[in-house]
Amino acid sequence: MTTLDLKRDLIQRIAYINDKSVLDAIKSILDSKSKSTIYETTAEQKENIQEGRNQIARGEFFTNEQVEQEIEKWLKEK
Repeated sequence: MTTLDLKRDLIQRIAYINDKSVLDAIKSILDSKSKSTIYETTAEQKENIQEGRNQIARGEFFTNEQVEQEIEKWLKEK
């Protein structure tokens, strides 16, 4: 069943539901998926984000591969 088929099936089934509690439950699920979360950052968090961006621009970072190699090296020493 494709996504479009599933949507059509659900719409059709919902149209026949008369139980308000079931409809409220469906609405609650849909509302939870459609709300976008807005995150507020403090001035300190914004400064830290900017400093991180500056460090990346200056090349002051490690790649994932480099970090994994360091971890392997550290684990072999233990």
